[in-house]
Amino acid sequence: MRRLAPVLVAALLVSGCAGFTGERDTVRTAGADGTGPMTFATGRDTTGYIQPLIDKWNRAHPGEPVTLLELPEAADEQRAQMVANLQARSERYDVLGLDVVWTAEFADAGWIVPLDRSMFPLDKLLPPVADTALYQGKLYAVPYTSNAGLLYYRKDILDREHLKPPRTWAELREQASRLGGKYKLDGYAGQFLPYEGLTVNFAEAVHSAGGEILSPDGTKVTLDLRSATTGLDFLVTGLREGWIPQESLSYKEEESRLAFQQGRLLFARNWPHAYGPATRSGIGGKFGVTRLPGPDGPGSSTLGGLNLAISAYSKHQKSALEFIRYFTGLANERSVLTEGSFPPVWAELYDDPALIKRYPYLPVLKQSIMSARPRPVSAKYDQVSLVIASAVSDALTFRRPGDETVATLKQQLSEIIRTP
Repeated sequence: MRRLAPVLVAALLVSGCAGFTGERDTVRTAGADGTGPMTFATGRDTTGYIQPLIDKWNRAHPGEPVTLLELPEAADEQRAQMVANLQARSERYDVLGLDVVWTAEFADAGWIVPLDRSMFPLDKLLPPVADTALYQGKLYAVPYTSNAGLLYYRKDILDREHLKPPRTWAELREQASRLGGKYKLDGYAGQFLPYEGLTVNFAEAVHSAGGEILSPDGTKVTLDLRSATTGLDFLVTGLREGWIPQESLSYKEEESRLAFQQGRLLFARNWPHAYGPATRSGIGGKFGVTRLPGPDGPGSSTLGGLNLAISAYSKHQKSALEFIRYFTGLANERSVLTEGSFPPVWAELYDDPALIKRYPYLPVLKQSIMSARPRPVSAKYDQVSLVIASAVSDALTFRRPGDETVATLKQQLSEIIRTP
């Protein structure tokens, strides 16, 4: 909690400054028809596939070249840098790569411009993905990549035991406990460090238990004590019984990916990007993926991904619009999968026989995305996420009982939502 306190204070200050109106419309108008060089600010490209796509654009548009500006890998740090830039009304960033859950916040603050939806083939995208780009009925961004959590499992071990991958929390608990001990492996891990990843894991547990955190419009706290406590207890019980290792309390995506592909975990919750590296590791050919389990059957994943938006302070918004249309086109979306190992947003790619042969997890991933639920949608998402991660961390480290944690969290969220 002490570690999060300064960040929370900073986020509160940022949010308090975000609601300006001032010169918003003037700024948009000034850059709406502008063309010229652009900067594309997004998270670090860990696979190196983005620059070749930008190079192709630059060769065809020498008067409107794009420079890739890679921000930190962690989403929290990406957001902090973008917010600092936008609050300063800087024209340095033109195109922004936004976590799907930031659309509401950035649109509400006037930091990104609304787009003409007729210019984009939204009907060809996976429906839940297209919805992440909307705020108050208007299109403010364009989906570029999607994401949904998957359960990675050691198929070789389950096959040896004549078992199918777990569909329920009870099956996961039994297999992780018994087989973990038998094969000298840790049972199960997700992302349990108190940061955005913990918010995601908690939201998945709550949604899988049939609950919600906020109303769809983000104006009411709908956290149900029963379902939220049920979801939280699934994680707390695993840590208390040991089939979730204590080490996982320090895991982000990369740490949990490495633990699984190094053969230290029987089960792991992670995003699809972990699939490619695992196939090239020592467990290549020995693992499989399936949907996340829930209380009574397959659970609900958190819907992730990246949307592209145009900064309200860009002087070259016309060029930025054309670049986004190019970058989110079908050909580049195929590269998102084949070169970047990220889930594309075009629906037809998930039904392509050639791609399914190469990426056999696509049908499972499509099911996971279609049944996924978004994180709480709120213009104050930064505060919401920090409070959730801090509260859940208290429960996972046994500093506060689960039911008390949920009750306190509901009160804290209500205070955030009520604050102007």
